[in-house]
Amino acid sequence: MLYEPGDAVVPFFVVVAGELEVVRLWAGTETLIATYGPGKFTGEVNSLSGRPAILRLRVSQPGEAIELDRQQMQALLQTDAELGEILVRAFILRRVELVAAGMGDVVLVGSTHSTGTLRIKEFLMRNGHPYSYIDLERDPDVQKLLESFHVASGEIPVVICRGQLVLRNPTNQEIADCLGFNQTVDQTQMRDVVVVGAGPAGLAAAVYGASEGLDVLVLETNAPGGQAGSSSRIENYLGFPTGITGQELADRAFTQAEKFGAQLLMAKGKRLWCDRKPNIVEVDNGARIPARAVVIATGAAYRRPQPFLLETGVPGVFAVGDVRGGSVKRVASAVGEGSIAISFVHQVLQE
Repeated sequence: MLYEPGDAVVPFFVVVAGELEVVRLWAGTETLIATYGPGKFTGEVNSLSGRPAILRLRVSQPGEAIELDRQQMQALLQTDAELGEILVRAFILRRVELVAAGMGDVVLVGSTHSTGTLRIKEFLMRNGHPYSYIDLERDPDVQKLLESFHVASGEIPVVICRGQLVLRNPTNQEIADCLGFNQTVDQTQMRDVVVVGAGPAGLAAAVYGASEGLDVLVLETNAPGGQAGSSSRIENYLGFPTGITGQELADRAFTQAEKFGAQLLMAKGKRLWCDRKPNIVEVDNGARIPARAVVIATGAAYRRPQPFLLETGVPGVFAVGDVRGGSVKRVASAVGEGSIAISFVHQVLQE
């Protein structure tokens, strides 16, 4: 075996002679996914991200192969544009096929009537992680499966990781920890820049920073793409005359950032210390990440679809007069803004 599901170190191989097989393991059985003969290469998007393997790779016919670690492979992608395009495109297409076929290391048992099931589906889908879904109401063998893992039907949704660890109605963070999303990320390493938020702005900062040689770490609580990632179709984005879904745009941007060496940490930023150098970003697991620079791209959340006129990014907090960016520095304007703000305050108090 060259690597197993869950292995943190996932080398990249080019087959010179012989043959390699990629197989999926579940319930003691193997499903053949792909075979690679001479001239073929292994890998999919986890080869870029450094996340643990989700499938088994083994030698099916003895031979010879060229082995590269993740750093060597990324150096190759960045120095040879033509070869890099071939590899990255293959990695993306292989992951798309795995997601479409539900061939991964995760099984979700749930119900279409469960909000928890829908939440977990969205989390796995938006993170591009392949999974199999078993419906409690429709699958005739589901009860036997639940009994084999000592799970009651009332405990759904249930996530089974690599056929071993069972999570009952887990949080998104628990799923991320189970699948090793953060396993290979050094949370004590000094970074050139920490980007807080992986929406379009955060991903753009990650791509540009990493492509220019910076050591970039991106913090995200849920999935790359932010609110734009859930858009069914973006019709007015430059370079896509037929439009592109928010998920596709997010996936491409995230893969591009990983190609240049940026890393993603699935965590929530809690506190920022910037009174001395280096800056320190504390995340919700208690880790304190040193960074020479920080880019905040968290977006905004409102209690209502749109903020009131003169309302800041904090609901119920207004800015009027000269403190407001772009103010015209006129007494009459300041007086008008003050009276307008109070009219909206009344509306806030009625909510």
